[in-house]
Amino acid sequence: MSLMTIKDLEQVQKSLSEAGLDYQLELVEGKIEIMGPSDIVSSEIGVIFSRLLGNWVYPRRLGRVFDSAGGFILPDTNLKAPDVAFVRASRLRQSVRYFAELVPDLVVEIKSQSDRINLIKKKIKKFLELGSQVAILIDPDLLTVTVYRSTEEPIVLGNEDILTISELFPGWELPIAELWPPVFSEDED
Repeated sequence: MSLMTIKDLEQVQKSLSEAGLDYQLELVEGKIEIMGPSDIVSSEIGVIFSRLLGNWVYPRRLGRVFDSAGGFILPDTNLKAPDVAFVRASRLRQSVRYFAELVPDLVVEIKSQSDRINLIKKKIKKFLELGSQVAILIDPDLLTVTVYRSTEEPIVLGNEDILTISELFPGWELPIAELWPPVFSEDED
């Protein structure tokens, strides 16, 4: 069996779309991987994180924030789409109508109900090896945020902690407790 290329993946995506099927695909070591939909808690956390980060990034013109549909062609020829990604403005002056051919400066992976944590950690490790400055693993089951940098041991943050990423976002602070989806009382109906 021959290895698939980005062009092959695009053709498969087009065929699926024409058939009315909307799957997110990644290319890993020449094999197409179908990414299933995420559970709604993980999805909501992704929206919350993206909004809070974007609210800091865009007014300061620091760069661009992408959601899980944004694909990156990496130096190892894989096509990956982190749950949230950030690229500094100096590295991507203008977005293109294609996959970004670079490694994001920040990648965020949010554990879905069906995800295996070791596979997420492997994906994070690969992003760091390829040049991401910071990678984050958000685990809604444990209510933790683990921050990875290639030069340090991972740092695990809990609800009482504040996430900072000073090398990319000087001055930005995100209380971990703000990441979790709110619980609405019956009085709020």
